[in-house]
Amino acid sequence: MAAMLKEKVTSVHHWTEDLFSFTTTRDQGFRFKNGHFTMIGLENETGRPTLRAYSIASANYEEKLEFFSIKVQDGPLTSRLQHLQPGDDILIRSRTSGTLIAEELLHGKRLFLISTGTGLAPFMSIIKDFEIYEAFEEIILVHGVRFVSELAYQDYITKELANDEFMGEMVSKQLTYYPTVTREPYVNEGRVTTLIQNGELTKKLNIPDLNPETDRFMLCGSPSMLVDMSKILEDLGFSAASDKEMGHYVVERAFTES
Repeated sequence: MAAMLKEKVTSVHHWTEDLFSFTTTRDQGFRFKNGHFTMIGLENETGRPTLRAYSIASANYEEKLEFFSIKVQDGPLTSRLQHLQPGDDILIRSRTSGTLIAEELLHGKRLFLISTGTGLAPFMSIIKDFEIYEAFEEIILVHGVRFVSELAYQDYITKELANDEFMGEMVSKQLTYYPTVTREPYVNEGRVTTLIQNGELTKKLNIPDLNPETDRFMLCGSPSMLVDMSKILEDLGFSAASDKEMGHYVVERAFTES
């Protein structure tokens, strides 16, 4: 059985009334691949901690661990997590897992990272991965939310990461960030699935139509988006990666809603 590590919360940031992120210390022996998730939780009176799967938003070379979460007022875990303060203890399972890794994908030229809500978390790790920029000529990060205020990490992606001393040049040349909003006016509007299905995304980005020969996808977000996107891709001739073979796209289904 994988060990449970006890880490300290080092910072907490509340993006909106419904979204927050936090960072923790990182055990020197904790290893993961960018895009992976692990189980995190809090101790309780029963002696058996409440655990949920969370994607890791920090890169595997960073000294901290970062997580991005929704707030569910009566959720078994997030009802407590949202009140975290620096210095609090949190439990993190030492074993990590996940399908959002480039090794699962066939060779391609463009990588689409399709996310909704807190499904952005693993992609924050991936867009800081030097190897992903070596594996693909272009990386397109799509983040769909309801309201503009929910576009967490936007400034980091467009300003800090783009100007990073080590990654800035690669990010500026190869990463395209496409945030889209569904419930209020914004420069980009519409559901992620609709934008891809009707071709508006490729048209707005001025890139060729989707092609299984060149394009690869990673999907993370709401269960409905994952189902809809998988069908759209299958209808376009894309195949999902499996335990037995690589594919044109991968799906992460470890999504925390409680």
